[in-house]
Amino acid sequence: MTAGELVGTWRLAAFHDVDEAGRVVDDPLGPAPEGLLIYTSDGHVAVSMMRSTPGPGPRYMGYAGRWTASGDRVSHRIEVAERPDWPGTEQTRRAELDGDRLTLHATTTIDGLVRNRVLSWLRA
Repeated sequence: MTAGELVGTWRLAAFHDVDEAGRVVDDPLGPAPEGLLIYTSDGHVAVSMMRSTPGPGPRYMGYAGRWTASGDRVSHRIEVAERPDWPGTEQTRRAELDGDRLTLHATTTIDGLVRNRVLSWLRA
């Protein structure tokens, strides 16, 4: 995967958390989330995701900043975000590109439990 292959607009296809045993345990934005991920050729990134159905948990997640890619990793240096603790942080994800499907994997801790966060995007 090269950085040039990531440039463009991606539409969110799926977003879920997987536990250490490999089981899907949560859909953070519900069963049918909507979102856009935009990578520009000059290194900017913008992510907007939202819940499309009523339910508990967040209704919106989003941020923007700068991005770089190296090997199977993509890093987002966050400049603005809806979460006040994210600006100034760098979040690195493992990336898999299969044709027009981009899958990003991140590790997060929720209530003391480690989760693999999986976001699947389709080229728009």
